[in-house]
Amino acid sequence: MERLQKILSQAGVASRRASEQLMLEGRVTVNGQTIRELGTKADPSRDDIRVDGRRVKVAEHHRYLLLNKPRGYVTTRSDPQPRPTVIDLLRGVREYVYPVGRLDFDSEGLLLLTNDGDLAARLTHPRHGVARVYDVRVLGEPDRHDIDRLSKGMTIEDRRTEPADVRVAGPGHLIVTIREGRNRQVRKMCDAIGHPVAALKRVAIGPIRDAKLKPGEWRELSEDEVRRLKTVAARARTLHHGGHEAHGLRPSQTAARRRSPAR
Repeated sequence: MERLQKILSQAGVASRRASEQLMLEGRVTVNGQTIRELGTKADPSRDDIRVDGRRVKVAEHHRYLLLNKPRGYVTTRSDPQPRPTVIDLLRGVREYVYPVGRLDFDSEGLLLLTNDGDLAARLTHPRHGVARVYDVRVLGEPDRHDIDRLSKGMTIEDRRTEPADVRVAGPGHLIVTIREGRNRQVRKMCDAIGHPVAALKRVAIGPIRDAKLKPGEWRELSEDEVRRLKTVAARARTLHHGGHEAHGLRPSQTAARRRSPAR
């Protein structure tokens, strides 16, 4: 017997937090009974577990997909409006996979989809601080003060952002690395310094990159990529002086990384 939200997460329905919300909304049933109590346990091998009337089965094998999301697609399984979703791009995929994290309608770039709920939860939880790298084009040219504000963190909607790694790649062209997944965070950060985003593309998720994957195309992650992704996701962050983060690095190694020239 396991907690229902854990079963839903392992089945790839949603993250544990999102699964709890599904339960609170009365969308989850066990053997025909609507379940709203978050501590409820069930046996996925014996009980009839459903979400919105659809039978939930724990995945027999996990799939890990990397999609180059084009602009104009919603990062969700379904949309009430309705707009095109990233699932529409996964032709031939029969498993119930779902997006890991957010990438808004007007943004493009790399997006992971999986039915491995445990890994998805680790990748999206701020405690693990998995880096996401964005190629950002903004209106105007941010000055040094603007870059410092982005780098040190700022208050957006009454919450302070964590420090970001920001590199100027050219006039109005920034490479931004963040380790938290707040909604439209990079766009809001750039709005806050007076340089709205003109174009935004995610180019890396942790150790995963693929400059050759064309917009709208997807592929399976290799076994080595999955292994490296799980290794990164398993690490909890430690904070060093000045709020800088490291993943299993000694302070001297972290300092050396900060001194390394950008490539």
